[in-house]
Amino acid sequence: MNVDRFSLPLSRPLATASGTIDERTGFVVRYDHRGETGVGEATPLPGWTESVADCESALDRASEAASTGGHTGALLALDAGEVPAARHGFATALLDADARADGVPLYRWFDSERRCERVPVNATVGDSPPAETAGAVERAAESGFECCKVKVGSRSVADDVTRLRAVRDRVGDGVTLRADANGAWSREEARRAFELFADLGVAYVEQPLPADDLTGHAALRGGPVGVALDESLVDRRVDAVLKTDAADVLILKPMVLGGPGNAHTLAMRARERGVEPVVTTTVDAVVARLAALHVAAAIPNVSPCGLATGDRLAADLAADPSRVVDGEMAVPQDTGLGVDSSEVRTDA
Repeated sequence: MNVDRFSLPLSRPLATASGTIDERTGFVVRYDHRGETGVGEATPLPGWTESVADCESALDRASEAASTGGHTGALLALDAGEVPAARHGFATALLDADARADGVPLYRWFDSERRCERVPVNATVGDSPPAETAGAVERAAESGFECCKVKVGSRSVADDVTRLRAVRDRVGDGVTLRADANGAWSREEARRAFELFADLGVAYVEQPLPADDLTGHAALRGGPVGVALDESLVDRRVDAVLKTDAADVLILKPMVLGGPGNAHTLAMRARERGVEPVVTTTVDAVVARLAALHVAAAIPNVSPCGLATGDRLAADLAADPSRVVDGEMAVPQDTGLGVDSSEVRTDA
């Protein structure tokens, strides 16, 4: 097991609940398994996963465990609840090697019957005044996106309604609209927003209430606007969320869930409960983006996913074999992730 640290500058600052960041720091993990060298990525994100320092320590422990106990020992040393990014890095490298050894792209390692060349993706539009918001959605639609997620919650509900109405006036009903409140609303604000958003054809609101308010989220369900949970999955098991019927949609981030295998398992479990999975990244480098793309590709009839995040990086670990065309991302059909470990460089 080999671990190399990297830091990649962002093309523009990223605002998170833990502050604004201007670079993504993580680790490239390589692991030899079944005659192949698999590659993975562990890129912690403050507020979502462990710290960079804890990730590095966990990978060091896993490397020691792998030297005596092989991949089983390494996985046992990496708790998905405590160090999800570190586990993601090793688990991805292991799966990449397995899929290469079996001669299939990773998504077909999850489901050998699947054939998927493209995954629909959404564009993300930040908080801005009505005309600017409408213009951003219009540009996304003109470039081929049929689904846009608009950030809400920083303004009053009335102001966000005005913004979304401006979008509908500009682009009509041909674009699916989603909203992301990042847990900003009270129960009363959320109830009012859902009533008003219904007339604007908003498909769902992501994290309308604080992460720990599963009861409040469950009460919002049942109307024309769906409830999607994202931050709520950080500190609690998906099974607990499903048990409380708190969501119509689960936003699954493989980096937060401990690896692409965990994310795929949870996606299919959600489907069995009638809850739709949407796969997204945590603004990762190309290795983790590809892992998330393969998870999405392994889900039949998956909804547009939040995978078109490569442009948030000013530099990357390797050339990206996937491209977004007309609102869809091409799925590599080469074995494994679709990028050779020797092409992944940490000195970008």
